Order: sequence, then C-alpha cells, then structure tokens
Amino acid sequence: MRLGQYQTQTGTTDEPWCGVAADDETVVNLSEAGAAIDVALPERSVALLETWEWERKAELALEYAAATGVGVYDRDEVTALAPITEPEKIVCVGLNYRDHAEEGDNPIPDEPVLFSKFPTAVTGPGETISWDPDYTEKVDYEAELVVVIGEEARRVSEDEAMDHVAGFLVGNDVSARDLQHGDGQWVRGKSLDTFAPIGPELVTPEEVSDPHDLEIWTEVNGERLQESTTSNLIFGIDELVSFCSQAFTLRPGDLLFTGTPPGVGVYREPPTLLEDGDSVTVGIEELGTLTNDCAFE
Repeated sequence: MRLGQYQTQTGTTDEPWCGVAADDETVVNLSEAGAAIDVALPERSVALLETWEWERKAELALEYAAATGVGVYDRDEVTALAPITEPEKIVCVGLNYRDHAEEGDNPIPDEPVLFSKFPTAVTGPGETISWDPDYTEKVDYEAELVVVIGEEARRVSEDEAMDHVAGFLVGNDVSARDLQHGDGQWVRGKSLDTFAPIGPELVTPEEVSDPHDLEIWTEVNGERLQESTTSNLIFGIDELVSFCSQAFTLRPGDLLFTGTPPGVGVYREPPTLLEDGDSVTVGIEELGTLTNDCAFE
C-alpha cells in the first residue's frame, strides 16, 4: 500500500485527507470511501496509523472504491502533501554510511549517533525548501531512507523491531552547515522550517523487497551527486528502531531518518551547496522520487 496525504483542488479551502494510490493515475480518499460502508477512517495519517487494524479497514475502503468509484480522484485533481505532517518526533542518525563518515574525516561510530529535527521542518513533495541567506549561507542536501513508526515501541528487541514499522519514505535531511558546525551540535542547523522534505508516499513493508538493499541517490539541477545503496548502512533498521526504543518511546507517526551516503555538497571539491533557484531530487528504488525547489526567503 502506498499511503499519502492530499488536498482536493476545488478552488476552496479543503482539509488534507489520507489517500492510497490505486494506480499511477488515481488516488482513493480513504475517509470518504470508508464512510460509505460505515468504516470510520481518520483524515490525517498519524491518526490513521494509531487506528486499530487500520490496514484491514483501508483495504475494505479500497475494495468499495474500486467497485463504485466513491472517493476516487484523478491525480491531476489533487495536490500531494507530506505523507506525515504531525510527527511527535523526528529522530535522525548521523554517520550511518561508512564512506560518508570517512569523507568528513569522522571516526566510524560504534553505536548509532542520534540527533533530532523539529516537526515544523517537515514539508512535502513539490514544496519549496526556503531559507534566509543572511541567516545561513551553507545549505546542503542529504538523501535518506526514512522509517515511519506504526506501532508504539519501547525497549523492543532487534527481532521485534520491524513489527513496529508502518513503512518507508524518501527523505532529504537538509542541513545548514554553518549553523550545524558552528554550534557544535546539530539541532538548529537541521531544523529550520522546510528542512525535512519527505514523500512521495508511505510505502508499507510488503511493497518493499528489501529495505536494506535499495538504490539511493540525489540529483541537483539534474546532476547526480549522491549514489549508493542502503546495503551500505552501518546500522540497519531493526538495530536503529531497537536502539532508539531503549532510550525513549517511539509512537505511531514518528520519523526515523537513517543517515545519508557520501557525496554531500559540503565535502565536494569545490563544495556544491544549494542556492536560490536550485531543484533537488532524492530518489530511492521502489519508493519513488522527491523533488523540491529551493528559494531564498
């Protein structure tokens, strides 16, 4: 299942709703289709993930939509938003690709290096990454596989960890390098508004052949600058979910950015940092692509 959040383009203010991509041309409004058969499904994705047996209920809504057309929209009728817009937490892992750690002359970590981004940084596909050039002059891209928590996790083992995963997203851990490196810790430089693009849809685990063996890349203005595979992760998804859950409770809708491969702009020769007017695309095999334009505020 490919779960997203959408807004209907009707010319009036319309509340976002959860939808599932039925095919390349249509999406189904789960709440609308579900209501027609008395299956209550929330309109927001985090609330949906908290709903008991949400996937089974969603499948019923999808079957009804396919048979009747209720809740079915053409993609050109809707605007795709960030699949998760109200995460309680965004947990990020630094230096989780060996060659990325090495390109910055950082030691290979013995255990995951965690930091956070604030939820207000979340933005969606097609939306603009923006910043004040007087506030930061060194904005960088980072392609990342993002894990979405589906079931509350507290002190879970590695063997249990994947049972708590709702699915996967494409993410871009946009970073203000001058703030990040100047502060000596990373939260401010990672958390400017719009600095956590995610999308295009939450892809549930049964749709992904192996999350630890997916091609991942970044292109800026059409030029490929990052290219790797998630098989190069130092700490896998099961390790990361378990490790985080030993310290704090992971809740449905929480996002886990799993780290970026080599090729980030700050370590290139010469440095290749994002500028006003740039277009940055992050792609992950089987999950899709996420494109955002850049603009100065």
